[in-house]
Amino acid sequence: MTATTLDRRRLLAAGGATGLSLALGGCATMAPVAATSAAAPLCLPRVNVSPDRVIRTVAGLRPYRETGFVVRAQQLSDTRVIHNYGHGGGGITLSWGSSRLAVDLGLPGHSGPVAVIGAGALGLTTAKLLQEAGYQVCIYAENLPPHTTSNVAGGQVNPTSVFSDAAVDEAFRRQYAAAVDYSYRRFQISVGEDTGVRWLTTYDATLGRPLSDLDRRIMPAARLLREGEHPFPQPLTREWRTMYVETGRWLAHLMRDLRIGGATIERRGFASPAEIAALPEALVFNCTGLGARALFGDEGMIPIRGQLAILLPQPELQHAYTGPVGYMFPRPDGIVLGGTYERGVWDATPQPEAIAGILAAHARFNQRMRCSV
Repeated sequence: MTATTLDRRRLLAAGGATGLSLALGGCATMAPVAATSAAAPLCLPRVNVSPDRVIRTVAGLRPYRETGFVVRAQQLSDTRVIHNYGHGGGGITLSWGSSRLAVDLGLPGHSGPVAVIGAGALGLTTAKLLQEAGYQVCIYAENLPPHTTSNVAGGQVNPTSVFSDAAVDEAFRRQYAAAVDYSYRRFQISVGEDTGVRWLTTYDATLGRPLSDLDRRIMPAARLLREGEHPFPQPLTREWRTMYVETGRWLAHLMRDLRIGGATIERRGFASPAEIAALPEALVFNCTGLGARALFGDEGMIPIRGQLAILLPQPELQHAYTGPVGYMFPRPDGIVLGGTYERGVWDATPQPEAIAGILAAHARFNQRMRCSV
């Protein structure tokens, strides 16, 4: 595996201050070790990893800001712009909550139609919340699902690689925690076949951090398993439950709901803030992700490329894992194997060498599993 094939969740184990443990700070402790029966060790099916089972490979550019995602207002002549971008590796997870913050900031005192720029996770959830508030919405987007960065996201509801701990203040931490909490509740009531959202047991082999109070709120039934109590090739594993989003199905579901609710959608890009100010809507929500760098001159925005290999589905897989080899998320549309964390890389195309490294690492990991079925 090459140096670039670093799992974005693995950064947490290395002390990278970008995950949930950063949200509230304070004194956190490890979850108590649960007692399990030595006579009945946990057995799990192996992922069948081989190059001939790859059905597609993808690469996406995470819109990362060391100082965290932006929710703020800007006046452009007679147009008020509410920015909602820069979520790094937490765009799916934070989508509902960050959009809630943006809508709550923008709507007071406004009447009339509203515009949303962008049709990824942040754009569509913002538009949906605006519709629920009773507003007529027009979505302007250069790319629509399934051709958005959000469509290639892994979809675990657990934000990572969102900000640098040293670069944020307590005000941002509160914003972050509020976004996580609202998103978590909203995804809970979205679980279903039609939405592509479901619960799965997850095994985390990184264990590089204690759980914060916020972690505990969104990681129900978390417990530590010792060697012999789990099948993975390392001494300790954390078992917990979270939701996973089949991103293609979820985004398509949002698009259908928005159209049914009367939203209009126009394919177009924007080259300057002046073009946004010329829109007929007096309130505009900017959900352009990495595009905000050029559009609004946000030099703090950088791409972090993530590459994924997608394998043929295995219906018997009812668990996910993260660890030193990357992550595995089983979805009905294919088994997602990640991944890479390539800072400052703008080329959104998968690289054969990196994909081969991902496959080799996951194959070794699964071959070393004990008590597999």
